[in-house]
Amino acid sequence: MTLLAARMGTLGTENAFRVGDDIARCVARGMDVVRLNIGEPDFDSAPHINEAAIAQIRAGNSHYTDPQGIPGLRAAVAAHVTRTRGIAADAGRVIITTGGKPSIGFTMQAYVDPGDEVIYPSPGFPIYESWVTYVGATPVPLPLRETSGFTFTAQDLAERITPRTKVIILCSPSNPTGGVLTREELVAIARVIRERCRPDVRVYSDEIYEHIVFDGAVHYSIAAEPGMAERTIIASGHSKGFAMTGWRLGWALLPTADEAQIFKQLNINSISCVPPFIQEAGRVALDSPESAPAVEHMVSAFQGRRDFVVSALNAIPGVTCQVPKGAFYVFPNIAGVCARLGIIAAYEQLSADARARTSPSRMLQGFLLERYGVATMDRNSFGRIGADGEHFLRLSIAASLERLREGIKRMQAAFGDSAAWTEYWDAVQAAAPPTPAPTPSPLARAQVPA
Repeated sequence: MTLLAARMGTLGTENAFRVGDDIARCVARGMDVVRLNIGEPDFDSAPHINEAAIAQIRAGNSHYTDPQGIPGLRAAVAAHVTRTRGIAADAGRVIITTGGKPSIGFTMQAYVDPGDEVIYPSPGFPIYESWVTYVGATPVPLPLRETSGFTFTAQDLAERITPRTKVIILCSPSNPTGGVLTREELVAIARVIRERCRPDVRVYSDEIYEHIVFDGAVHYSIAAEPGMAERTIIASGHSKGFAMTGWRLGWALLPTADEAQIFKQLNINSISCVPPFIQEAGRVALDSPESAPAVEHMVSAFQGRRDFVVSALNAIPGVTCQVPKGAFYVFPNIAGVCARLGIIAAYEQLSADARARTSPSRMLQGFLLERYGVATMDRNSFGRIGADGEHFLRLSIAASLERLREGIKRMQAAFGDSAAWTEYWDAVQAAAPPTPAPTPSPLARAQVPA
């Protein structure tokens, strides 16, 4: 009998947080690190939201509350969905969670049995793939291709739907690519789902970046398409649009009140409830007329940073970067840099076991951090299955323009410094301990369906 349950070998992680340990080691050595790794606005939550929470704490509103969420916030969420998506929503179908992640896990636990298939975007938020494998489902990555603006077509989805499909995950605007599904694309995608999926197949529509769209674009939800509200879980929250990452406040609108009660039961079994003073502040964020200008100011700043970063990256030899339409990330293709520095050649010389633990983009990520003090995220941090041969980095543009300028300046220098790369990689190889043959996990063994 082993110490840990076998299923722990199937649970992934979010490397944006794990890179924090590497950053800490660099800082301890005296390095100045430009942190472009984590998706967190550099803006603080707005004063009127902060004051609402403080007033609630002073009033003693710090006790247990309804595990589904306080009525006022659930009503505010329902009104927000009706206003922004144009669909009927009621508080009885809303669940309040500690951030946006719990509803991903709740969806997998509530609807998916071992052997069921879950379609999810790749590259995409890594917790999708993590939960799919953890519950014993079959992961079915839906590739987001650079050539199509990091979106997908209805036909792409149709080719992956089978009788075993149980959940389809969408994310628009997208983490990590910034791709945004248009209304026309969603119309076609909804048609495929209605025609090819049973009524009990659920769409998990991750809309956490709903407030952050650029160039006058409008956020659309698949739930607004005919016949889709009764199939769709709309998931969002306050972390990104209201710069409330540390508050840990998310929400989901379920297709039915009965399904919301299942999510409530999962809340009871995990967190009991979200603190009421945080929920009251979240209600103010949705209801107050002071919120819209604060959000618009932040989004305008992100758009300006996007414009600078994309232009600067495209000026670097070996880098191509598309213009994201939403969220606060850029996702440059660094294949040319990896080839020129010799990273791809070095990767191909590794043993099969070593290649399974890294990728060219991860090798470049390590070099950027350790030698030039720039923290980024590699392609495999956003879904490992089916990612072979894809060479991208994700940069968060939620840092200040000053730090972004410094980060790009360092990246430009690093991408032309083959001597430093060779020295770095020799040091990595010399320090690498002998590795025993790994025990393949279900994640490593997972096969991508044809």
